[in-house]
Amino acid sequence: MPTAGLSRAEARRIALAAQGFGDPPPRGAVDRRLLRRVLGRVGLLQIDSVNVVVRSHYLPAFSRLGPYDRDVLDRAAYGRDRILFEYWGHEASLLPVELQPLFRWRMDRARAGLGTWRRVAQLVRDEPGLLERVRSTIAENGPMTASGFDGARGKGSWWGWSDIKVALEALFWSGEITTAYRKGFERVYDLPERVLPRAILDAPTPSVEDAQRELVRIAARAAGIAAERDLRDYFRLDLADARARVAELVDAGELERVQVEGLRGDRYLARGARLPRRVEARALLSPFDSLVWERARNRELFEFDFRLEIYTPRHKRVHGYYVLPFLLGDRLVARVDVKHDRQAGVLIAHAIHLEPHAERRTVEGPLRDELRAMADWLGAECTAFPRRMLR
Repeated sequence: MPTAGLSRAEARRIALAAQGFGDPPPRGAVDRRLLRRVLGRVGLLQIDSVNVVVRSHYLPAFSRLGPYDRDVLDRAAYGRDRILFEYWGHEASLLPVELQPLFRWRMDRARAGLGTWRRVAQLVRDEPGLLERVRSTIAENGPMTASGFDGARGKGSWWGWSDIKVALEALFWSGEITTAYRKGFERVYDLPERVLPRAILDAPTPSVEDAQRELVRIAARAAGIAAERDLRDYFRLDLADARARVAELVDAGELERVQVEGLRGDRYLARGARLPRRVEARALLSPFDSLVWERARNRELFEFDFRLEIYTPRHKRVHGYYVLPFLLGDRLVARVDVKHDRQAGVLIAHAIHLEPHAERRTVEGPLRDELRAMADWLGAECTAFPRRMLR
């Protein structure tokens, strides 16, 4: 691969191939093997509570594999032979269980009240007895939700978080408890030794530097080509830690500094990254998909300024409440404000906004087909489209 300099189109194709959009479509039903393939590309699945279409962690596999049985992912995350566990990766995430040792340094810091939320850190410092009582209760009673504790419902702020819920979050951050499964969307907590595979728990703990270096490697493979900022953000590393690990991987020849035409500063190319001649992708993306979660990278590679507007007042929204970017070929060509009306059995596209470079005649057919495929996957009886596409 010539790397003296890359065009922006080449950088896009590298990024898309790294994320699995250059892989051949699956033949037959999607099984655990194919799910592992997706996880090998993206490294983690971000979890989010918004359920306008479907829970966000289900969408990346749909975007890369097409319609699949969501029970495959549920069993992988919460079944007896689980291959995933929940922890703070990017944000709240489902991660391959093999990565658990790589986050023990983060768990250790959380036990010291570092690297976590202010209220969690305060409780770790001031209420060690409460933490021990909460953990002991789970140890004695088995899997428990926050609502299963007396006094778990808080008062005051909109969070409604009691000290019990903060204690559970502190224990989760520190690795003292983990998610056994979810009831609805509520976490059911248990001890790691009753949830995670024994081989994972018995695996040696790497040094902080080795663990962070491996996390940067995973981020680099998932990104294909990335700014230092992108590699740091993938697993939310501190600036100084990420900068040191990136420099070490450059020195080791695992990352190569390259220039991308029209972009300022260095980009880092992962060793083994592919540059396909073409990428023929067609996918609706979760707003929490790892391809699009870094706003500056979207602007640079895709000329696509994507901002989540869920928390924007309705009258100030530009594109809609829950917007899915639409990937066609190697470009992000449209944004779809979409909702799954479960009661009516309809997948509703409230609005479709085309990007300036996109041609309606080339986008409309593939986008409608992808929305119909999503509707079928979700069990919606039909799809409602807007009267026209907007710019």
